[in-house]
Amino acid sequence: MIADRLKKLPRYFFVELDFLRAEMEKKGVSVINLSVGDPDIATPFPVVEKLKESASLQPNQTYPPSTGLQALREKIAAWMAKRFNVTLDPDKEVLVLVGSKEGIVHLSLALLNCGDVSLVPQPGYPAYKASAVLAGGDPHPLPLKKERGYLPDFGSVSEEVLRRTKLVFLNYPNNPTGAVCDKALYEEAAGLARKYGFVVASDAAYSEITFDGYKSPSLLQIPGAKDIGIEFHSFSKTFSMAGWRIAFAVGGKETIQALASVKSNLDSSVFKPIQFAAIEALSLGGGHLEKLKETYRRRRDLAVERLLGLGVNVAKPLGSFYLWVPVPQGCDSAAFTKELLHQCGVLVAPGTGFGEEGEGYVRISLTSSEEKLEEAFGRISDSHLFSRCRDVIVR
Repeated sequence: MIADRLKKLPRYFFVELDFLRAEMEKKGVSVINLSVGDPDIATPFPVVEKLKESASLQPNQTYPPSTGLQALREKIAAWMAKRFNVTLDPDKEVLVLVGSKEGIVHLSLALLNCGDVSLVPQPGYPAYKASAVLAGGDPHPLPLKKERGYLPDFGSVSEEVLRRTKLVFLNYPNNPTGAVCDKALYEEAAGLARKYGFVVASDAAYSEITFDGYKSPSLLQIPGAKDIGIEFHSFSKTFSMAGWRIAFAVGGKETIQALASVKSNLDSSVFKPIQFAAIEALSLGGGHLEKLKETYRRRRDLAVERLLGLGVNVAKPLGSFYLWVPVPQGCDSAAFTKELLHQCGVLVAPGTGFGEEGEGYVRISLTSSEEKLEEAFGRISDSHLFSRCRDVIVR
């Protein structure tokens, strides 16, 4: 017998996508996978070398401190100060994570009692809703609408729900839409948090993947935000370290301590050599990031140009490495995804994998080379699927 809470969780849709991909590959189809945000760009060489060097030293092979190495927490505080002009106490306001997904899920365990509301953006990263379910909370959708630039409309949430709310997730630059925000959103969220007594969790995993002059702000730049907020940053995107599983949380002492208490009972932090490698990553000059952003910008521009050529109305996002692509009118997102896979050997993520508000869209990841993207859009163009899908896929 399994726990009832697991029965409330949908099958993680990336697992389903992997199953579909594997089935096609068994049939001999060469699948181009544009469904997941798994960077194909190599981790910077100095970071890899630091891991090798650190791993060979016996003292680094022992258990790490549960909150992370002191040297890494100090480096994170220094990075936040330089990047966002935010002052942090590395001993009480910084916490090393085994990837930001781990921290997000454990945060709900730290803050939610049974029945407490967690406002989760839709469309949004599936872990927000899953974390509330696993904690016994009540995930309530916070719709992100195109007409609002995919920014949340807090006015659409009832007073009754707001009074029960203990946690709100925000995610900008946004996954899956690529939308960005300015400080005004964080100011509004912070004001509501003080009024209703909830915590604002800013998932800033894509804060450094921005384009065309846009620079992402931090929730913690808002005066007093540490009293009501916590922010997650990831090495996965900024430094192409997805498989390394290291990230960090920063914020108010009480919230950081609550999350640290959960983690100390469930994990033993990150292998020390990986933490030393993370210090090296944060020490890299600006050239690394500019080169990374230029690579994703070229891919973004290529993909948008090809989609516009197919008659698809898609804008250039200012952040993240995703495109939020409307399917032709009358088409079902999941069915369209399967049709793309079966007819073109191209795998994308159906919008409904990010919640009901994602219907009518698919997400395309730009974590494949320009050559792969060209091949993928060539296949799609040859299939004429965007122009004829309403004849074969009807909602």
